[in-house]
Amino acid sequence: MRLDCTAMPSVYIKTYGCQMNERDSEQVARSLRDRGYELVRSETEADVILLNTCSVRDMAEQKAIGKMGMLAKLRERRPHLVFGYLGCMAQSRGAELLEQSPHVDLVAGTGKFHRVADHVDALLRAKLEARMDDERLPIVDVGDEEGSQNAIRDHLETRATAFVSIMQGCNMHCAFCIVPATRGPERARSMEDILAEVEGLARSGVREVTLLGQIVNIYGRHEFPKAGGLSPFVQLLERVSAVEGIGRVRFTSPHPIGFREDLVGAFARIPELVEHVHLPVQSGSDRILKAMRRGYTAEKYLRLVESLRAARPGIAITTDIIVGFPGETDSDFAATEALVREVGFDNAFIFRYSPRRDTPAAQMAGQVSESAKEARNKVLLEIVNASSAAKLAALVGTRVEVLCEGPSKTNPDRLTGRTRTNKIAVFEGAPRHVGEIFDVRVDRASATTLYADPVLV
Repeated sequence: MRLDCTAMPSVYIKTYGCQMNERDSEQVARSLRDRGYELVRSETEADVILLNTCSVRDMAEQKAIGKMGMLAKLRERRPHLVFGYLGCMAQSRGAELLEQSPHVDLVAGTGKFHRVADHVDALLRAKLEARMDDERLPIVDVGDEEGSQNAIRDHLETRATAFVSIMQGCNMHCAFCIVPATRGPERARSMEDILAEVEGLARSGVREVTLLGQIVNIYGRHEFPKAGGLSPFVQLLERVSAVEGIGRVRFTSPHPIGFREDLVGAFARIPELVEHVHLPVQSGSDRILKAMRRGYTAEKYLRLVESLRAARPGIAITTDIIVGFPGETDSDFAATEALVREVGFDNAFIFRYSPRRDTPAAQMAGQVSESAKEARNKVLLEIVNASSAAKLAALVGTRVEVLCEGPSKTNPDRLTGRTRTNKIAVFEGAPRHVGEIFDVRVDRASATTLYADPVLV
């Protein structure tokens, strides 16, 4: 069904959270474009406003709820407006969100992204036809649906990079994490299906793909057999890297326990696999790691870092860290601080623990004060920022490879791209450079960005 309006309806989508959410938003955008909707950059221009939400931390939920509350006033001038929550918070809270946001028309969970266009059509049509008593208003759709991860394909044109979802869900059940509840159990797409998507992206000009999964490096462990001593994930890396036109392959987010010898070795022998690993550690204290149900020790994590650096010298390692997990003492935090100093991360996402409903950690004794969380967060940020800035400064005067992604967001007269180690670079160039991989010479560095000029382009 296509919406029949005298003017093209418009939609604004705001995304919170991880790359999985970014890709889900792209899928929804594609399905709405196919039905004649125009994507706009501002909620003030839109007929439909969708917030794709995150539930990993309380702050992300509160931001989305606060944003939706501020948007309600837009309906004073445009009563036909359709408001919707999508994604993880929608899945977790369901109809409960209508109590906090009574003006919302749609709540669609993580297994229903492929249904969003149908729901939006029905809602907007009812609004425009003034059928405000339509029994479908509002719509709450958070049920399970088999195969929903394959229902929409992302073939976005004019992009140098793309996300490719290879699996959904998680069976790990870390004590702090709500993802198994919002995304469901592990389920993998077939390699053939993934490869068909990557091949289509390559034909449209995409040069770099990032493989996505909640625990991406255990892809297919239940569905597909090993072959030649290689896990399904490493088999997939090899096949994706061999697709004509694909010059770079990344993946996120992995789990340390999924790094077996074959995956570490892949960094030494697959040139398209970039030298960057996002390797969540969460804590440097063995006692806290056990309470978190992470399945490894600090020593095992450090040995993994050593093996990755041996396999691919110069590899960049970034991480996730939680401070203030229930029961975390000063000595536990000191162990985390020591690990962070020893590894010397290229960057890190540091989060203050926030209780999530229906997770074991939320009921644990020894909840840490917000002031202690803030102090510990500040200490780690200072260490990581100094390490990151030093690594960028060390690149001044060197040549590095970049994939040009387009105009810089802060200076549209210059171009921007990322190095193989995932550093942001800004440089002079022409439109013909967009989508190309080439070397630049680094002239200077700020605390977060490289500034460079193309070399022999």
